Amino acid sequence: MQFAREPLQVVLIERRPEYRSAGVAYHPSGNHWHHVFNIQAGRMSMFREDVDDFVDWANTEADRTGWPPGWSGFTFTESGPAPRRLYADYLRARLAEAAQEAPDGVELLGVDGEAVDMTARTAGGTGRVRVVVEERSSKRPGAAPGPMTIDADHAVLATGLEERKLPFAAGVEDHPCFVRHPYSEQGIERILGVRRDAEVAVIGTLLSAYDSASLLLRHGHTGKIHMISRSGLTPRTYPSGHRHHVLDLPAPRLHTDGYEGCDELVRRFRDEWERACAHLARRHPGVAPAVVSERIAKSWEPRLPEVLARIPSADLRALLDRYGSLLATLRVSAVPYITEFVDAAMAEGGPVALTTGTVGGITATEAGTLRVAVSGPVPARTIEADLVISNFGRETDYGRVGSALWRNLLRRGTAVPHRRTGRGVEVDGHGFLLGAAGVRTAPVTVVGCPREGDEITRYGRMGAFTFNLAAIKNHSVGVAAAVLRDLESCYDEPAETVSKAVAHGADDEVRAAFARAVRLDVHRMAARRRRERRARAASLASGLRALRGAMTAGGEAPVPDGALRFVVNAAATARLNDLSVTPRELRALLELDGSPEPA
Repeated sequence: MQFAREPLQVVLIERRPEYRSAGVAYHPSGNHWHHVFNIQAGRMSMFREDVDDFVDWANTEADRTGWPPGWSGFTFTESGPAPRRLYADYLRARLAEAAQEAPDGVELLGVDGEAVDMTARTAGGTGRVRVVVEERSSKRPGAAPGPMTIDADHAVLATGLEERKLPFAAGVEDHPCFVRHPYSEQGIERILGVRRDAEVAVIGTLLSAYDSASLLLRHGHTGKIHMISRSGLTPRTYPSGHRHHVLDLPAPRLHTDGYEGCDELVRRFRDEWERACAHLARRHPGVAPAVVSERIAKSWEPRLPEVLARIPSADLRALLDRYGSLLATLRVSAVPYITEFVDAAMAEGGPVALTTGTVGGITATEAGTLRVAVSGPVPARTIEADLVISNFGRETDYGRVGSALWRNLLRRGTAVPHRRTGRGVEVDGHGFLLGAAGVRTAPVTVVGCPREGDEITRYGRMGAFTFNLAAIKNHSVGVAAAVLRDLESCYDEPAETVSKAVAHGADDEVRAAFARAVRLDVHRMAARRRRERRARAASLASGLRALRGAMTAGGEAPVPDGALRFVVNAAATARLNDLSVTPRELRALLELDGSPEPA
């Protein structure tokens, strides 16, 4: 709606009404006030180019009616915490604002129901897609609840996390002492309703497990809390006042001319990691020890695709399975609000005990408790618990997901599991869904978790970063721009030779004119008020005329307006999605705080 220039109807389909504008991570009924973002509030703006937007909203716009005392008078800061449940209100407010400020003819509709199937259709040579929805309620004029179909020019899949089946808990999923969904209203009630001296087992030791354990401790729990995971890893803690930075560190030397196997790659990784740590300590002594790993992991991302391309698929999958939790803890940490209670309680003799091992099974006892069998590097043991909390168990293999929509897409060949990693599905560089032949099968793009495998192999993004907010923001910008370039009449996809002539002109004046046009389109896309967007669009039109004139004067063949707009917009989208700098640095590079250029 923000990028659109022509009439457009956006239909948002949500299978769980309580998740609308929220999802599992943010919906208020399943997120207690003690559940906070694991990163600083200043990194939670939905606009990368407007880094202060969330903090400004929380401090000046949010309705604090009903907030508890600890937060009702709180002043949010860039480096401080913020409750996750606020994010639903923030996203809802920004969505309403986008609809209000959208151009004439652009409208937003909401449907409560589950998309269960999707088929490609052709009408007059134009690709379309038919979406089958089991509808629960609708805001469509004159529509009655029940099964429905939507014929769309384009569909965006933003289906979020898929839940993994838990074979070790198959016999206790309905047991009153087993919490399968800790981020649900019922799950929160069970956690807070357990006796304070009860014995609790938490399956997992990373961020979700810390949420559950911290919630218990903050409510005065005194009984033993067992945190169990195969890796035994726990999240690092960001230092007080932490601000995000991106460092340019030496490239890791992770391969020779050939591939020498998993063991040799892991050995090289460890050696290069130590070298990077030593370099960072010498050249950047001010970096806090707690974020050294995050700085290194981030700096290595652009170098990893070339390394990963040399690894056979079976080995790549094995490495990701074995080291996935380690990569997640290296890549992102948690604010002190999350870790302080649990880490303090994990001290010797404290109420929280860390157990490294694999949960083999959970069985019910005659006494009404649950028995958790754990095997691992230490002798097998059994933990008898009054409450067992099992965290998500995210399903990354889309050949196994329970969603009817994804099952139908894979069965029909419209989508295929990601071949190299087994994580997510195959997409191209613009997020378009790819079929078995590696080509687009329908006008369908993807945002978020289903792109995890592509994020790893295309961009080298590891750990939690493959499905967190930063990736979703970039997906959203890229997909929105790509969809409109595909649908709107002002764009015309150019031939590769034309694209190169525009974007890589040899003439200095052409390059300068192209850079200015891209900057003007960035400013148009970043404008959130209709009046400002119109002014930016007029300036862009002037910049495009100047670019066309520079190309003609330089001897280039005339380029149609639609093709010129396409190339400029693709470059503008890439600039908005530049992850080589922090969001605050990006805003300065994009010159978004300057005065608008006259048309």
